Order: sequence, then C-alpha cells, then structure tokens
Amino acid sequence: MFGDNPQDDALRASWHQFCDQLKEAGDLVFRDTAPAADIDRAKGLRLLARNISLGLQFCLENNDPAFPELLHYFDPLRKQGGDNTDALYVGAPINGEYTYRVTGTRGSARYFAVTVLEDGATPWGGAVVGSLIDQELDVDDDGRFELIVGPNPHPGNWIKTTPGSWRLTLRQFFADWVNEEPMVARIDCLDGPEHNPALTPDAIGRGLADSAAWVRESTTYWADMIDRWKVQPNRFLSYRQLDDNAIDATPGGEPLICYWKVPADEALILRVTPPPASYWAVEFGNYWWETMDYRYRLCSTNCHHAQLEDSGELLLVVSHDDPAVPNWLDPSGHEEGYITLRWIGASEYPVPQCQQVQRAELAEHLPAGARTMSAAARSQQLAERRHGVIRRFGY
Repeated sequence: MFGDNPQDDALRASWHQFCDQLKEAGDLVFRDTAPAADIDRAKGLRLLARNISLGLQFCLENNDPAFPELLHYFDPLRKQGGDNTDALYVGAPINGEYTYRVTGTRGSARYFAVTVLEDGATPWGGAVVGSLIDQELDVDDDGRFELIVGPNPHPGNWIKTTPGSWRLTLRQFFADWVNEEPMVARIDCLDGPEHNPALTPDAIGRGLADSAAWVRESTTYWADMIDRWKVQPNRFLSYRQLDDNAIDATPGGEPLICYWKVPADEALILRVTPPPASYWAVEFGNYWWETMDYRYRLCSTNCHHAQLEDSGELLLVVSHDDPAVPNWLDPSGHEEGYITLRWIGASEYPVPQCQQVQRAELAEHLPAGARTMSAAARSQQLAERRHGVIRRFGY
C-alpha cells in the first residue's frame, strides 16, 4: 500500500505533477487566437493527446544518448509542426562527445537527408551542425551504407559533432508513395558507458516532468508561429522571414508557408510554375500544424503525383467539395490552416499566386482548358494514397 516505499510521496507527486501539467496544456485550445469551430477544438485536444506519446519517447523512453534507437517521430496518427505528408522522420538522441555508427540500407526515397543538431531555443533543438543530403551519402551497389557521427575524423561517410550536439535526424521524402522503399537502419554508440537497465524514482520523475513540459511547449510554439502567418493570409512567406530561431529545418531548400481561410462557399486558387528541382511538394494542414488525414483525403501533391497544365503550371484548388481538378486540396472540414511548398535542390523558389473566389464562380476563374479529373480517377487517386502510406509505415 501507499507508504510501503520511502519514495512513495515523491513518486505520487511526480505523477500528479505530470497530470496537472497536461491539464494546463489544454488551455492552449481555448486561447483567443485559436479557431472556435467544433473540428478545431476537437483536433486541438487530440493534438495534445497524440503528442503525449512523442514527449514520453523523447524525454523518458529514448532519451539516453549512450543507448539510442532510431525511432520515427510522425505518422498518420501523431503529427506536429507541419509534418511533411511525404515524409518518414526518424531520429535518436546523441551526445557530441560520443561516436556513433549508423548502418543499413538507404531505400529509394526521392529525398534523403541526415542532420545533426544542437540543443537550442526551440522544443525541437537548435542549429544544424552537419548534414549529408541525397548523393552526399555514399551507398554501395546493394544500397547499403555506413555513417559515422562523432567528433573525430573518419574515412567515408562522417558528420562531425560539436560538444553541444543533441539529436540525429534522418528524413526520407517519398515522391512515388507506392514504389519507393523506406530505409532500414540501426544506430550503435561505439564508446559509451556500460548499459544500466535500472529505472530510479528520480529518473521517472524527471522523465514525466520533461515529457509534459515538452508537450506544452512544443504545441504552444507552433500555435504561436501560425499566428504570425495568420495576420497575412494568402501570402507565402518562409519560416526565416518570421522567426530567427535556429531550428532543425529540412536542408537543401526553403519551405514557403501560407495561411489560408476559406469559408464553405468560397474557393482558393493557387498557381505557380515549379522550377527544376530534385524534389518538390505541396502540404496542406489545419491551424494546429497537423497535415490532414493523408491516408483518406486528397491533401497534398508532389513532383511525382501532381498533374501540371500544358504550360508547365501547377494549378491547385482549395475547395470544400471536389472541384474536379487533379490537384485538389481538401480542407477536410476545416476553414483555416496552412499550405507549405517545398522546393528542394532548386536554383529558385517561386512564390505561388493566390486568388480567393466564390465557389459558385470557380470555373470562371480557372484557365481555359484546365485539366479535369473524373470521379473514377479520383477514387483511384485516393486508393493509391492509403496503399502508399501502408507501404511507408508498415500499417
């Protein structure tokens, strides 16, 4: 019973503090700038609930840099910070004074990047101290690779760490969801201490407190960020134009982000000509920086899936019902959120032009001869999305 262990008071206090911090985090959903619609309130609370597991993963379960595991961050059931609809994010904690070996098969994702970042001012860390992008990572004829991450020079693939190095992240962006293969890899610390499996009351207390704080701080960080775009709707701006904090941004390109607000009787037309690039994508999400449910809704496109006009232009339409254009962005019940365009490996970053119109007048504002999509083709398009997600995540 309670009191049989001298640590019982501290343990119970730790659990109560954890629960109380999570209760307080819920106030984020009801702040003045948050949308008041049923779906936004509900998804705000779900965002917090979903990210409890991620906070526990980071701060309690996979937080020892001497014994790290490569675990994925986001998936269709756990999202934050404008997760790329095409992505599989994998990472592990590291210590800049240790040396690590990452081995495995690279897979065939269109874009592949490894980054090392330091701890910093944001819940996701700070500055990137080193990276390898796409062909910079040497891979053998069988697709296998070995990467050393540590402070001392090493032949072959090597990323130099600094004393403040804190996390290793591997990004895979899939263009062809159905046919591109995900990476299979592991990480090993080569010079850390002997493993000690004991979990102490102090450690569980710190882990619970840090996890709850991370949930609150990370979700608040992104809600604060989207409010900066909210005052300039339908205008694409880069993260760097609005925030000078160093963050683990995707290397090799600069995402352009736009805040949208489209009532049920309106539509938003976006037009841009994609530049030559190794990879580009359009992502679409809600106020809470969560992508829509990309398993079942048409809420993104990319350099493989998009159908361009004969002129080479990308034509996107945000509409609450199917506008019968190939590149539809389905709001999925929301009336506001964000759009992100990623141009990676491009020499320029063209900015889309936005035009908001009445839904009943949409056809009048589309270019003559604009591509259309039949109901049967749309059904096939949606079916391939879920197939590709299952292939990527294994479920």
